[in-house]
Amino acid sequence: MTLFKKSVLALSLSASLVLSCAVQAKSVAIIHATVHTVTEKGVLTDATVVIEDGTIVAINPASPIADSVIDAKGAILTPGFIASMNDLGLVEIGAVASSRDAYEKEADVIFDPSLAYNPKASTVPFARKGGITRNVVSSGGGEGIFAGQTFTVDLSGDWDSMLAANTGLVVGLGAIEEGSRAAGMQQLIHKLEDAKKAQSKKSKGKKKTEDDSEAPSREDDIINAVLAGEKSLIVAVDRASDILHLIKLKQDLGLDLILVNAADAILVADKLVQASIPVVIDSMRNLPESFDSLHNSLENAGKLAKAGVKVAITLPGDSHSIYALRFSAGNAVANGMNYDDALASVTANVADIFHLDSGRIAVGKPADLVLWSGDPFEFSSKVQKMWIAGEEQSTDSRQDKLRDRYLQKTAMPEAYSR
Repeated sequence: MTLFKKSVLALSLSASLVLSCAVQAKSVAIIHATVHTVTEKGVLTDATVVIEDGTIVAINPASPIADSVIDAKGAILTPGFIASMNDLGLVEIGAVASSRDAYEKEADVIFDPSLAYNPKASTVPFARKGGITRNVVSSGGGEGIFAGQTFTVDLSGDWDSMLAANTGLVVGLGAIEEGSRAAGMQQLIHKLEDAKKAQSKKSKGKKKTEDDSEAPSREDDIINAVLAGEKSLIVAVDRASDILHLIKLKQDLGLDLILVNAADAILVADKLVQASIPVVIDSMRNLPESFDSLHNSLENAGKLAKAGVKVAITLPGDSHSIYALRFSAGNAVANGMNYDDALASVTANVADIFHLDSGRIAVGKPADLVLWSGDPFEFSSKVQKMWIAGEEQSTDSRQDKLRDRYLQKTAMPEAYSR
């Protein structure tokens, strides 16, 4: 063998060894933790959770084996919180129009806001400070009832943090300044029923007319996915009479329907339970904003959960405040919501409603975990450690950097030290 061939072989073996080491992710054992599993196992005290390759691989093994061990010293370990129905990553500074991509005047059924998502937005690490590891992002706008589609991200801030695009179709119904609310409801019903009739016609093999197109449009694909239950229909609505129309629509067409806001949901909670319709609610809505929301109350989240409705708590809209999601859940507890229900409303319930494989601490689930200094719903508690898909995350934000910068002591005048 020539010297050149020996060198090439040595380089190849070295490269293989480096690659092998790179793909073998380090395992971590979190020991002596108070684990809120958000499963039927409830809360485990002095427990151990082992994560490897981005997944929870063991809970309370007889003898945990891991590359590194973290002693929680009794601290609370929860699933990472999941925010929803906000514009995280679509808005950098609300007062600067050119940095706002969350509103589109011409938004329609096919509008895909995920194309504007910025994982490096300064709001992403700030949201992590609130224990949030995943988010369902939505846009606003549209002169009609359709506001485009949702998408799901993790909050690692990595370029590949987009988990899924075009996951749900967002619709806004209710009172309007000019005209009748009936027009919007009728438009939605007709859109879905007409698409259902077209499917039925096609399945029966009826002869095409000159008006029939050869291939379905992009809009047709989305509506057909909604009818098939492959894509959620997410409707922002408040008044009970509108909610009843939507319940009937779900029952008639077999939709995967999600209600957002739903101030009057408390009036028809039994019907929502029977129809298995979840509600995504801002638990801090406590006053009527219109005649549609006369039943807003801080007690609504707890009452809906006690009635059997699957509830997710959200801070809709402004991405700069979603780090405070845990405080909304805490306020719901203060106003009558069961603690376990509140924790589920920002973890497991959100995952179930939006079809995410997360939100629980169980073997096989993604290792989206947060270790807290105290009760996560208490204002004084902080994130001690956070993992997203098994990777430990920083909780430093732009706000922290600014604080540290302007607290520096120096003999120079302040203008010179900044």
